[in-house]
Order: sequence, then structure tokens, then C-alpha cells
Amino acid sequence: MDAEAVRLARQVSEGAVEWLGRMRGAFALCRDVPDYEIDANQLKALSELALAAGTVHREAVAGHRCAATAESLLEYAWRQFDEGELLYRLQVYTPAATHPMEIYGLFAAVDLRHQRMDDLSAHLMGLRAARSTEHLPNRRLAVAASARRIGVPIQDDIKALTDQTWLGGTPEPWMMDTNNAYGVTHTVFHLTDYGNDPDGLAEPLQDYLHLWLPVWVEVFAETRFWDLLLEFLIVGTCLKRPLFFPEVWRQVALAQQNDGMMPNGLTVPPAEAHLAWVNHHHPTIVAAVAGTLTVSRALTLTTAAATAGAGSA
Repeated sequence: MDAEAVRLARQVSEGAVEWLGRMRGAFALCRDVPDYEIDANQLKALSELALAAGTVHREAVAGHRCAATAESLLEYAWRQFDEGELLYRLQVYTPAATHPMEIYGLFAAVDLRHQRMDDLSAHLMGLRAARSTEHLPNRRLAVAASARRIGVPIQDDIKALTDQTWLGGTPEPWMMDTNNAYGVTHTVFHLTDYGNDPDGLAEPLQDYLHLWLPVWVEVFAETRFWDLLLEFLIVGTCLKRPLFFPEVWRQVALAQQNDGMMPNGLTVPPAEAHLAWVNHHHPTIVAAVAGTLTVSRALTLTTAAATAGAGSA
């Protein structure tokens, strides 16, 4: 990973965070409806904002301005969820739903806690129903990852669930399609906690990704499918021996809008910012996470190499 590519990854991530900061109002939840009528897409977008801000907070490699913006976004998202009280009410209203706990886990990971949500999560994960939810395997992994962040015991056999995923089957790589591609990225995210625990991904899957991730990255770079491409760049940073793609970061930096927004494919974004937000906030969030993790892992490897060199001198 060359210094110029690291600089570009930082530029992309910090530009994306600043755009998210300016657009925070678009992430606000509609509060003039009952809790259970809040649009699921609003909940998802706000939770993804929290994920991006939490990643910047966790990795602590951003510049002062970007770090301050991320902290304010994290606090904003927490307030939008009534500091966990809204998530608790949603979970009580629909105990079988998993999304309130999954969202809460993002905040628990950065020590934003709600005692009643902690207690309810532990209760629900202890039920027989927690072992019987008919989710796709990578979705079951998402629930397990959230439970780990909260500190709740997990009943699932993580290896068995992983083996049931598309990635766990190590299929012929040319059988990849868009749906399975997102399944692969999220399987890696949940098993490694977005790169915080690379050991969470078994060695055979690490080897499989080392072999085929560069191919998939090349394909999605050629098609300029920025959203999925950036998710694959995150996957590269989640490996024990991280994979970096300097040339791809140059393409990403060129594609990013001057205001920091990341386009969603080749479509021309509307000039009106709030209209552009609808289809372009997700790739911008992913850009913030991918750039942050790329910078962090690159710095970690550089520091380790310098330390090893000093030790052998």
C-alpha cells in the first residue's frame, strides 16, 4: 500500500464524513407517527450512519475535524434513537424482530448503553426462539455479532452458520452475482466485526478471499459499481493479511463528488442535495468506512514493520 493511496483513502473517507455531517438532517426519523410505523428504511439509514461514525471513533486515525464530525454524528444518531429508549420500545412491541438489537449493538460497541435494552437482549437471546429464527445464515451471523457487541451469550454454532453461507461453501468464483456479493461482504463484516477481529474469519476462508477478492474487485472496478466495490475494499482490510488495492483507490477518489458524496454507479446525482441523498447516502457511508479501515490497517502494518526493524537493528 503506497503512501499516495493511503492519502487518497483518507481524503475519500474524510470527504464522505463531512458530507454526512452536512446531510445529517436527512437521516432524522419521522416522529409524528407511532414508533411501530417508523419507516424501516429510515431506521436502516440512521443505523448505517451510526456504523460509519462508530468506525471512525473506534479506529481513531481521522484528522481532528473529521473525528469531531464523526463524534457529533454518533451523538446525533443516539439522540434520534432516544438514547436507546426507542429501540427498547420497538423491541418490546415486536419481540421476534432482530433489528432493534442489531442497531443497539452498534452503540453498545462504543459504550453507549441502555440498561433495559441490555436486559431485554439477554432475555430474548436466551429463548428457544433465538435458535429457531428463519433467517438467511449471514443474517443469523448479524444477530450473533450484535449479541457479542452487547455482551450477551450466543447459542448459535458460528462455524455451522458460516458453513451455510455462500462464502462458507467456497463456490466457484464465477458464480458470484450481486446478491451473493453482498452476502459475502456481510458474512465477513459480521465474523470479523468490521475488521476489529480478523481472527474471526477461518483460515480456509481467508485463503479463498486472498485468491478471489482481487478478481471481484477488478470486475466491480471496471463496472464502476462503487457501492459494492467499496464493500469489497472493506473486506480486504478485514483479513489477517490485509489486501489493499492502490489503483482502485485512485479510481474511487476520482469518482467522488467535490462535496464528498460518493455516487451510486454511473447515474448522475440530482443537483438537489436531499434528492441525491436517497440513492447516494449508502455508498458515501461505505466510503467513510472503507477509507477509515484502509488508513488504519495500513498505519498498523507500517508501525509493526518499523518496530520489527528497530528490534532487529
